[in-house]
Amino acid sequence: MLDCHDLTFHYTRCDPGETPDFRFAFRLAPGECLSVEGPSGSGKSTLLALLAGFLEPGGGRLDWTGEDLLARPPWERGITTVFQEHNLFDHLPVWLNVGLGLAPDMKLTREQKRRIREGLAEVGLEGLHDRLPDELSGGQRQRVALLRALLRGAPLLLLDEPFTGLDDATRRGLWALVRRQKAAGVAVLLVSHDRDDIEALADRRCRLEGGRLVAVGD
Repeated sequence: MLDCHDLTFHYTRCDPGETPDFRFAFRLAPGECLSVEGPSGSGKSTLLALLAGFLEPGGGRLDWTGEDLLARPPWERGITTVFQEHNLFDHLPVWLNVGLGLAPDMKLTREQKRRIREGLAEVGLEGLHDRLPDELSGGQRQRVALLRALLRGAPLLLLDEPFTGLDDATRRGLWALVRRQKAAGVAVLLVSHDRDDIEALADRRCRLEGGRLVAVGD
C-alpha cells in the first residue's frame, strides 16, 4: 500500500491564478490504478515530482508497505515514471533506451535482450530497434518510454499523459500492457485528461481542486 499522508509543498513564485500551496493525501493499493485529473497548473506535475523524489516536500509522510520513501533518493524508491517528454537518450538506439529499464549499466543478458525484442514487437516497434530517438515519431518515442518503464517492473508506476499522440489501436495495445502490470500487483497513478484512458485503466478517480485531491464519483 502506498500511503501519502498530508504531503505538502509551497511555491514561492507562481503565475496569477495558479495554486501556490498543495497538500496531498491518498492511498493506493497494489494492483490498483488511481487517475488524477485537473487543468494545467492545478498541481498534477507537482504531485508526480513529489512522489518520485524530484521535489522535496515541506512536510507529511510517504510510505510504501510501511517503509518511508521520503528517506530514500529517487533511484531507490521503486518508482518508475513515464513523462510526456519521453526522456529518451538521443545518442542511444531504441533497444538500449528500452534496456536501461532492465540494466542501467547496459550490460544486458541474452534473456533481457530477448525480452526487449519481444516487447518492441508487442508495441508495434519491431524492426526499429537500431534507430535513434530523433528518427522516430512522437508516438513511437512514447511507446519506447512506456515499454522501458513496464519492463523495469517497479512496484509503483507513475504515468503522465502516457498515451498522447497515439492512434487508437496502439493505445488499446498499451492499455493491455498496463493492465498486465496491474494484474502482477503494480500500483499505477495515471495523470490524464483523456476520458478513454481513464475509463480503460482507472479503478478510482480524483481531481485536483485548490491544491487538494477530491474524489470523483462514477
